[in-house]
Amino acid sequence: MMKPALIACALSLAAPAFAQEEIHVDQGALVDAAVAQHILPRFDHLAATTATLSEAADANCSPTSETLRAAYHAAFDAWMGVSHLRFGPTETNDRAFALAFWPDTKGFTPKALSALIADEDPVIESEAEFQTVSVAGRGFFGLEFLLYDTQLSTLGDVSYHCALVRRVASDIALQSEMILTDWSEGYAARLTDPSEAGPYTTDAEALQVIYKALGAGLQFDSEVRLGRPLGSFDKPRPTRAEARRSGRSLRNVATSTAALGELAALLSTQSPLIAEEYAQAFALIATQAEELQDDPVFVGVAEVQGRFRVEILQQYIDRAREITTLELGPALGVSAGFNALDGD
Repeated sequence: MMKPALIACALSLAAPAFAQEEIHVDQGALVDAAVAQHILPRFDHLAATTATLSEAADANCSPTSETLRAAYHAAFDAWMGVSHLRFGPTETNDRAFALAFWPDTKGFTPKALSALIADEDPVIESEAEFQTVSVAGRGFFGLEFLLYDTQLSTLGDVSYHCALVRRVASDIALQSEMILTDWSEGYAARLTDPSEAGPYTTDAEALQVIYKALGAGLQFDSEVRLGRPLGSFDKPRPTRAEARRSGRSLRNVATSTAALGELAALLSTQSPLIAEEYAQAFALIATQAEELQDDPVFVGVAEVQGRFRVEILQQYIDRAREITTLELGPALGVSAGFNALDGD
């Protein structure tokens, strides 16, 4: 466990220097690198792992199947690697929400799944019809309930439950494949070759949307994935942790920040001092996440010491956010502007 004095020292080292280096970036080259080395490979990985997930469900739909659970975790990891890329193909037809409806503040996911099971709704028999089902009853969180929730994993007729598991898994694969197809067959070119006819008319506009994805991803990890279970000192909310039923709360943060660290490194390749600061910041995030491996779903936030450890992780992520806002944005000649989390 990291000692308080060491933590204070690490925080001091993590603080961005905000050095002013004279930088003239090639915005187009940064966009090209982000698309070729980060966006396309990660969406390809998502499509591959979700296809494997669907195949695993077809082979054995039992909630206790270790093969199915392993495929679920691998696919969820892949989603965490792209969940910050909330623009373009992921937003078409609410695909991102169909893959991951969270936070679910009203408990819509168990309600939607319970209704399907209680009615043995035939909507699951058709791939096309299932896409009319509420996003709350689909995606990784729908599948998490079906595989890990103590009530929903055993609810209803066994054969219907099996068919529902298979449909949810196949729908995850379908959404992922459609996202990859859209990126590969047109959207990537719209970023790398901006034009008056497309959504991005300049390299600066294309770079800005990628930059915004980095900042918004870090903000979501800090304020939502960690902020929700942290709650307040007087009222911690550990049961609000993301994917706690499948034990993924910390894993999601660690996997997401690793992907964001990769994107930050790509966007700062032409800014050596910023790149160095990012390397230090994300190294501290990874180290602190490793320190928390004994608390995978943040139950420790209910105790003073456990809460402190999670807050340290949150502070490290916020350091990376500061570098992004105060250094990287000006260096790239872009700004984040407004995003959906602002003002929440």
